[in-house]
Amino acid sequence: MAAAAVTTDLMLGTGVCLIVERDPIATAKTAATLDALSGGRFLFGVGAGWNEEEMRNHGTNPRRRFALMRERVEAMKQIWTEDEASYSGEFVEFERIWAWPKPTQTPLPVLLGGNGPKVIDRVLAYADEWLPEPEDGLPERMVELRERADREVPITVYGVKPEEVEMYAEAGAHRVVYWLPPRGPDDTRRRLDELAAGIA
Repeated sequence: MAAAAVTTDLMLGTGVCLIVERDPIATAKTAATLDALSGGRFLFGVGAGWNEEEMRNHGTNPRRRFALMRERVEAMKQIWTEDEASYSGEFVEFERIWAWPKPTQTPLPVLLGGNGPKVIDRVLAYADEWLPEPEDGLPERMVELRERADREVPITVYGVKPEEVEMYAEAGAHRVVYWLPPRGPDDTRRRLDELAAGIA
């Protein structure tokens, strides 16, 4: 929200929110509020994560994390779109709850992160976009997603280098996100200048 308050056009995204470690009702409220207060500029990147010890600390069974992630995403979509939302699953269950504000965007885009062998199945089942990281064979997998989809599924490639942009654009990427590591103000400004030069 701090970034939203000082910008007008910048899209704001999570890369990624580990939804298997968060309450879906509270998270839905937070995401909707950010989207509403930013005027519809939020891209909700979600993932299941890889750190099994961390998952267990949040009460999540790592072996069931993908099923849990699906239910939490589906439940949040109910909260965002229904005045009186209910959801009944194996992991998530609530009846007739109210939650406002609703997101400005309809739908609020859920970008599913990951590069695993079943990620395309998951994206097609319950996400709005795919948020992969660069890897060998990614352009071919992007083509596979487009061929299997019965709708347009945008792809945002996360963590690219400026010299990779053209390759991912040709493979069908909707957008790319540069990796900006957490550094001090001077190093961050220097890196932003480098990225701006690469964009130009």
